[in-house]
Amino acid sequence: MDIWNKSRESRESVSYMVEEITHICRKIGRRSPGSAGEQAAAEYFAGVLEKKCGCTDVKTESYEVHPDSFYGYFYFSAFCDILCGVFFFSEPLLSILFGLLGVLLFIYHFVLYRKPLDPLFPRKQGTNVTAVRPCRGEVKQRIFLNGHTDAAWEFPINYRFGGIAFEIPGIAATIGVLCYMILSFLSLCGMDVYTAGLRCLVFIPFFLLLTITYNPLRVVDGANDNLTGCLMGVTLLKDMEEQGVRLENTEIGVILTGSEEAGLRGAKAWCEAHKNDYRDVPTCVISFDSIYNPDWLMVNRRDLNNTVDSDEDLCDYFLLAAEDAGVPCRDGKVPLFGGATDSAAFTQGGFRSIGITGLSHRLERFYHTRLDTPENLSPGALENCYRATAEFVCSADRDLILVPKEPEEPVVELAEEADMPEGIPEDPFAGEPEEAPETEEETLPEENTEE
Repeated sequence: MDIWNKSRESRESVSYMVEEITHICRKIGRRSPGSAGEQAAAEYFAGVLEKKCGCTDVKTESYEVHPDSFYGYFYFSAFCDILCGVFFFSEPLLSILFGLLGVLLFIYHFVLYRKPLDPLFPRKQGTNVTAVRPCRGEVKQRIFLNGHTDAAWEFPINYRFGGIAFEIPGIAATIGVLCYMILSFLSLCGMDVYTAGLRCLVFIPFFLLLTITYNPLRVVDGANDNLTGCLMGVTLLKDMEEQGVRLENTEIGVILTGSEEAGLRGAKAWCEAHKNDYRDVPTCVISFDSIYNPDWLMVNRRDLNNTVDSDEDLCDYFLLAAEDAGVPCRDGKVPLFGGATDSAAFTQGGFRSIGITGLSHRLERFYHTRLDTPENLSPGALENCYRATAEFVCSADRDLILVPKEPEEPVVELAEEADMPEGIPEDPFAGEPEEAPETEEETLPEENTEE
């Protein structure tokens, strides 16, 4: 069964994606995490899923979120870094303490996506959408296709200078803090490191640059990141409905999460709300994010700054599906400082999941900038990902990839006793019968007696 090319060309599906992305960007407007725009986009997609995709179970759910804390932590971290440098010259112990606090905030909040600073920022309401399209026969497995409806605040440095320049302030600030912490320790040990401390003042500008990592006053369109991920699942279900295609034993669904740009908050909230749901049959989630570059369609085996393992079997199967569809697909991971996809939250929530991305993790120029517009969509990248996804869904239903396979019982061939020649043991390597030695011992004395 060929979903993506049964009665229409995949290019028509891509055209639909581009039209819908353009409509949402132009008519709904800004969709920052936890905003009215994010909610409006979620409700719009819920209507499409119910009316055009044949989904019998469509839910729109809200949750509490503090979205400004995710990047707002940079102000706290930069403040701690500056104090680390200042106190080196007067109170080395305080320098070490503030340096540790800045580093821990960075690791715990930005690398691991925890929420220690949430109570310090305003509370808002995020929105998630869940929809399920029934299959034709008995439900034996379930596949969710995921994307996030919210868009990011702009990264000014990435917009002005590109991805490599964007990474410099964070790397330099981390090196500077570590230098001051080491020098402070050496100072406490009685060593004269004052001159070295003066030289490290060169890192202070990088501490300050952390405060302009993002611009909270500008929200980008988010055409690629991540309306492409949302439309990947919605378009596939719409095409299946229009073409009368139903999977045999696989429920296919869509999860559209909010507040991904605020630290995967929507996906985390979904997992908490549904921790006891969708456990009746094996279930997995395929998360799509930023399908932009046709040369960088990638299955990520590790996610969340290289700290969370994806489902290995799903990774292998998607790569195989892409190959069968004639689509180039890379085998990679989200590196440290590379961020995350919603897949990491689903994995942490106990669901089998993988993340599919379509951009270089060195940061494309559009990433989190005003260049992420409908005009900068890549039809080729969308078509490749769509074809690979359609092939994955079809073959997954055919092979029931999520259903545990029963081990095959070994076949043992036993020879019939009637077919065995008389006097030959069943095992030709077993040797003489046990009575043989006794018979031999009894005959020997008789022979000796005759002699």
